[in-house]
Amino acid sequence: MKTNRTRSQERVLKLLKTQKRSLSAQDIYSKLRRCNRPLGLATVYRSLDALKQEGVVIVRTLANGESVYSCLQQDQHHMTCVKCGTSIPINECPLHDLEDKLQQSHKFKIFYHTLEFFGICDDCTLAEDIP
Repeated sequence: MKTNRTRSQERVLKLLKTQKRSLSAQDIYSKLRRCNRPLGLATVYRSLDALKQEGVVIVRTLANGESVYSCLQQDQHHMTCVKCGTSIPINECPLHDLEDKLQQSHKFKIFYHTLEFFGICDDCTLAEDIP
């Protein structure tokens, strides 16, 4: 199914495809502001919402409540430290079988899923032990 994207959506998607990390809407706005035809922050949010509904952009909510966006390349799984915010990718996924079953039993097309564990990383744990 081909989607008719706006120029703004194409610009946001193109930027996300070049990034090695997830970006907040504010980060995207700042990066696109540097070019000849800047986008407004509301336009960035609308574009991200449309791309998310299309299933080509994934959103994660960090421990601090901030939403970050990236291109959907694969399901994303992380362990995130609630103290320093470090996010460590997890490469294994126990949910693929469940995802397949849910799609069949509920007649629901799943674009992606996330799995997030929150806790305290080793560096923060060691820092707390220092007198």
